[in-house]
Amino acid sequence: MLDGNLRIAALSPLVGEWLGLHVAACVGRPLEDVLGEIQSTFGEALKAPLLELLSHARHARTSESISIRLPPDGDETRPRSLRVIQIPLLAAAGELVNVVWCFEDEELMRARNVELEHANRELLREIAEHIKTEKALQRSQEQLAHAQRLDAVGQLAAGIAHDFNNLLSIVLGYSSALIADLPSDSAMRADVEQILSAGQRATELTRQLLAFGRRQVLEPRPLDLNGVILQVDRMIRRIIGEHIELVTLPGDDLWDAMVDPGQIEQVILNLVINARDAMPAGGVLTIETCNAVFDQDYAEAHVGANVGPHVVLAVTDTGVGIPKETQPRIFEPFFTTKDRGKGTGLGLASVFGIVKQSGGHIWFYSEPNKGSTFKLCFPGLLERSRRQTDRFVDGDVAPRGSETILLVEDDAQLRAMARAILIRQGYQVLDAVDGAEALTLSARFSGEIALLLTDVVMPRMSGRDLATTLEGTRPNMRVLFMSGYTDNAIVRGGVLETGLFFLQKPITPKTLARKVRHVLDWRNGCG
Repeated sequence: MLDGNLRIAALSPLVGEWLGLHVAACVGRPLEDVLGEIQSTFGEALKAPLLELLSHARHARTSESISIRLPPDGDETRPRSLRVIQIPLLAAAGELVNVVWCFEDEELMRARNVELEHANRELLREIAEHIKTEKALQRSQEQLAHAQRLDAVGQLAAGIAHDFNNLLSIVLGYSSALIADLPSDSAMRADVEQILSAGQRATELTRQLLAFGRRQVLEPRPLDLNGVILQVDRMIRRIIGEHIELVTLPGDDLWDAMVDPGQIEQVILNLVINARDAMPAGGVLTIETCNAVFDQDYAEAHVGANVGPHVVLAVTDTGVGIPKETQPRIFEPFFTTKDRGKGTGLGLASVFGIVKQSGGHIWFYSEPNKGSTFKLCFPGLLERSRRQTDRFVDGDVAPRGSETILLVEDDAQLRAMARAILIRQGYQVLDAVDGAEALTLSARFSGEIALLLTDVVMPRMSGRDLATTLEGTRPNMRVLFMSGYTDNAIVRGGVLETGLFFLQKPITPKTLARKVRHVLDWRNGCG
């Protein structure tokens, strides 16, 4: 730093070393005198540029900088290039008071800049990773919150469906009995048929509610999804109409999926109906299958997904798509984008519940005016299993029998209706309000009880506990459980335990008679 008379006011030791000067001997002396004493090659190379800078400070009085290339002088520690920054200090009147020179080693600065640039890149990479992690965490939290919200709604829906199923069993049972007793030309027959029809529609709603709430009893088995699609192909073509092209792309060497046959067909039909409604002017509906193995990264990025082999069923349409703002709600029950009266809002909700209860997960992608894709991922079996077939065939005529049945149901109206149905079919019926009364009836009855037909959820003693207790005294008695929703008594994760029989409420005269006959025939080896 120089004073107003251009005398050296301060000198750093490093600059003094570069110039070959002693700092103490230079302070206070005129700048020109000090520069004139420089003898070294290094100092001589600096003298002229510094004097030129000083001249600029006197006339222009503006800050500026120059780069000075220095010749080598045999000392490798000295810089080969200096950047000198000149800052003139002016008084209030504008006269030059002082001049500050800043010396920078350009090669050192370049090296530092490289280090700084590398550090900046590392910092940016860490920031990017942090942002990516934060976004992934936020996405996972949003998915988890959404899943928890759906679970809460599902529990409420399942509870409502349970209560309605008992009521619907009574409506369906007695209206079916009335129709059977009324002559075909009766004026009342049409009215009762309307009651029955309304009850059946209500049954479908409660079934979908149970599916969404994951309270159905599933009976999964190894299943070839390619075969399922082939079986429902004709039905799908009738549903979508001629204005929509159906394309099926079955996967090669497809693994078996562990699913409930009846439920998977319902899932496919629900998705097909949604796709059809999204293409009112026509389009292409594509159904395809493939094998997939999900790793840990995929599972972490998709809440509810599991690691391992899966069979993927994809349904794609070229329809109107789903608006972005409504996509987070599409699996909620009763939420629909369709016009009033054209949808219940339970189709996708039931699909969601069935897939989740089957141990799989569902993923979808949609863009407005481009279409939607729903991918259902079910647990896959790498080894081909022996596929089971249902030995019970539904017929038009309710089968009859003469065996003795112990009926246990805590709902008085439902118990009376079930008793009437069974007696009408020729069975002998012992009926009890709960487990304690059932044990008393069994102890007093000396004959053979062929079947225990019991509700699962009852006060004080569950149907499962009752069945276990009676096994000791009646080892040949078969058991048929019935319920409006599932609990942990006869299922594990919503899947029926092996060797158990179950009848989903609401019951009708035909479903009850057929299932009872099915279990009894199975007992006798005729199933």
